Amino acid sequence: MKRALINLDYTYDFVAEDGKLTCGVPGQAIEEAIVSITESFLNAGDYVTFGIDAHEEGDALHPESALFPPHNIVGTKGMELYGSLQTLYEQHQHKDNLFYFEKTRYSAFAGTNLELKLRERHITEVHIVGVCTDICVLHTAVDAYNKGFDIVIHKQAVASFNPVGHEWALEHFERTLGAKIV
Repeated sequence: MKRALINLDYTYDFVAEDGKLTCGVPGQAIEEAIVSITESFLNAGDYVTFGIDAHEEGDALHPESALFPPHNIVGTKGMELYGSLQTLYEQHQHKDNLFYFEKTRYSAFAGTNLELKLRERHITEVHIVGVCTDICVLHTAVDAYNKGFDIVIHKQAVASFNPVGHEWALEHFERTLGAKIV
């Protein structure tokens, strides 16, 4: 079974104390786990993807505009990977087993070529880390399930600004999507 890591939205705006849509302390607390998991996948030669939320400034037509404050605006610090994950990415960005892409919807599969990249590599199992557990991680996991991938969620490497939503999503992954929680 070939596996890939889908690393979602671990950016300044979603994690830093002054981020525009921050998870705050829960997001900051998973930094070491996200970096460690990402590094282990990279070092093992597994495929590692970074699906990063990207919005155009002033895009009033985007559905999130009515739900959340502007965040992860293209060309701003808000889109940068947070903390030591940025350093790890810079060290490995030219490797063949790393794929960084921008996404404009909650799911990393919506409107991107992620599925194509995974299928080309005969990947059948996706591991998911990042933020927010009950938004982008959830929607990506649902799409992965609907596309027939086996799903592994790294509990110590997902977080949300909504503790109730976080716990609900973890249970949903396991009971409804058949995901393995590690």
